Amino acid sequence: MKQKFKPKGSVIAALDVGTTKISCFIARLTDDEGHFDVVGVGHQASAGIKGGTVIDLEAAETAIRQTVHAAENMAAETMKGYPLREVVINVPGIHAHSHHFSADIDVLGQEVADQDIRRAMARAQEQNVSPDRELIHTIPVGYTIDGHHGIRDPRGLFGQSMQVDIHLVTGDSGALRNIATCIERSHLEIAAMCVSPYAAGLASLVEDEMDLGCTVIDMGGGVTSIAVFMGGNLIYTDAIPVGGQHVTSDIARGLTTSIAQAERLKTLYGSAIASTNDENELLDVPQIGEDDHAHPNHVPRSLLVGIIQPRVEEIFELVRARLQDSGLGPAIGRRVVLTGGASQLPGLRDLGQAVLDKQVRLGRPIRLGGLPEAVCGPAFATTAGLLTYVSERSDEMPRQVLAQSEPENLMQRIRLWLRENW
Repeated sequence: MKQKFKPKGSVIAALDVGTTKISCFIARLTDDEGHFDVVGVGHQASAGIKGGTVIDLEAAETAIRQTVHAAENMAAETMKGYPLREVVINVPGIHAHSHHFSADIDVLGQEVADQDIRRAMARAQEQNVSPDRELIHTIPVGYTIDGHHGIRDPRGLFGQSMQVDIHLVTGDSGALRNIATCIERSHLEIAAMCVSPYAAGLASLVEDEMDLGCTVIDMGGGVTSIAVFMGGNLIYTDAIPVGGQHVTSDIARGLTTSIAQAERLKTLYGSAIASTNDENELLDVPQIGEDDHAHPNHVPRSLLVGIIQPRVEEIFELVRARLQDSGLGPAIGRRVVLTGGASQLPGLRDLGQAVLDKQVRLGRPIRLGGLPEAVCGPAFATTAGLLTYVSERSDEMPRQVLAQSEPENLMQRIRLWLRENW
């Protein structure tokens, strides 16, 4: 039986700390099925974060505090004056690594129970990889009973022995401690952690995509993260340290304009694929240090697109190389879903299809109802997915696994001892 993370009526917040923006959703649990109502939203430009890593504790803490405060103000009626206590946070993909283990459990002709699965997961957690890495997810991805493979849910089946294939996701301890320090200094406790592309996938994928095989590419400001789903579970995660900010920097350098103007040009006129009218359309590009009106500087849109396209191609090529090196082969599937703020660039989907040779669609949060229109786009998929994670997948949290793997009463302990020793 899957344990509920929080009882009905509880308030929980999701906090997505990114390179370019920080966003917070405060939600209230409306029933015992894990459904949430979003009652507060806050988001603002990030500070003190570069490439998913904290580089200035004070600036990051201030930005987090302001974002959470904005969400609290919006949710004031629901929270009745009580301050927010617990948050679910994202782990940037650049700090996460996938590890695969198998754990064998003796069933000895008995019926497979939840306790057996939890024991196998706890045993896999004992094989933790290295002291400088912290365990984030423990995900059972496949079962074998008496040599019979491909079992999705072994509960209720009989057999002598069971092997559980488990996907462990770990994070860099130092980087996680820095993020945790920022949050704790904002007087908040971390209730759970989830890798960013995993959360984005949970928010934006439909069931069939998760089952048949799908790759989520979460394109953020400083990091592009990858999550591969198969059989309803996360089976692989990776990241590359390139994102939307790198495109903006390329534009600023190529057109000798400021970062702010480069971002404006990218947002208003940018595209990942050239069109026939680009040569005829002129853009006014203010030069660094010059009076905008005294020295107008017009460049064709084709020049802007010519700067953007190679960088976006490079991102997709790096993702393709990581997927090829993963050793997953056909398990990856032919479906790709793009999420993240940087995925909203026009033409990105078509370029992705050409480079990756897969079907590509743009993903947005579809599992969380009642989101305000301003925060229901791809840029907020991770924030929404953090809430989905705690409501549907909290049994993959390492401490939950350990807590639930212990027998609950004397009778269960005796039964477990007999099974393991006789």
